Amino acid sequence: MKNTIKVIGFDADDTLWVNEPHFREAERGFTRLLSDYMDEEALSQRLYETETGNLADYGYGAKSFVLSMVETALKVSDYRISQESIGEILALGKRLLNKPVELLSGVEETLASLYGYNYRLIMASKGDLLDQQRKLARSGLEGYFHHIEIMSDKQEKDYANLLSHLDIRAEEFLMVGNSIKSDILPVLNIGAHAVHVPYHTTWVHEVVDPQTTGREILSVENIDEVPGLLNGSRR
Repeated sequence: MKNTIKVIGFDADDTLWVNEPHFREAERGFTRLLSDYMDEEALSQRLYETETGNLADYGYGAKSFVLSMVETALKVSDYRISQESIGEILALGKRLLNKPVELLSGVEETLASLYGYNYRLIMASKGDLLDQQRKLARSGLEGYFHHIEIMSDKQEKDYANLLSHLDIRAEEFLMVGNSIKSDILPVLNIGAHAVHVPYHTTWVHEVVDPQTTGREILSVENIDEVPGLLNGSRR
C-alpha cells in the first residue's frame, strides 16, 4: 500500500474531533423536555425516524438535527407544544453548534508526521458546510490539509467524484475514518484503500457490523497507528 498511496483522506467528526457525544447530550435534553408527552426512549426512536426521513431534504449535520427535533416535538405533542419549549429546542441546537472542538488522541501528531512527505492530506467529511468549516477553523488543523471536501453524502459515486477532482486513481487513495458505512465500505468498493478507526459512540444510522460486510476491513485502535501502516509496520 505504501508504494501506491498519494492522497490520504481523513473523516472529521469522531475521527479528528469529538462529535457524536455532543449530539447525544442534545438528544437527552430534548427527550427530557418532551417527557410529558412520551417515554424518553420512545422519543429517541421517534427523533431518529424523523432524522432519517429528512436526510434527503436536509442532509446531515447539526442544523438538520435541530429541524428534526422541532418537527418531532410538534408531532408528538399534536402541535400543542409551547413557544417557550420550541425556544428551548432551538437553544439546544445553538449550544450544539457552538461546542468547543476537542481533538481526539493522537490526531495532531499523526497529521504532523504525515505532512510534508509524498502524501497530500485532505479532509473529507459530510455534514453542514458552515458547521464543518467552523469546526475545522477552531480545530487548528486546517494547515495540514491540501484540500477540504465537505460532501453531501459518502457513497461510491461521491468518492469517485472526489478522486476525479483530485486527478488520482482509486489505488492511490487511502481513507481514514470511524464509520464503516460511510468511510470504509464505499471506498473499498471503488478499489481504493481504507483504515477503520473505531469510536466508542456512533450514530445508529452509521452502525454496521463488520462481520456482515463480506469485506476484509483493516482496523486500528488509534489513529496514530496509521503512519506505521504506511511504513509497513505498526508503531
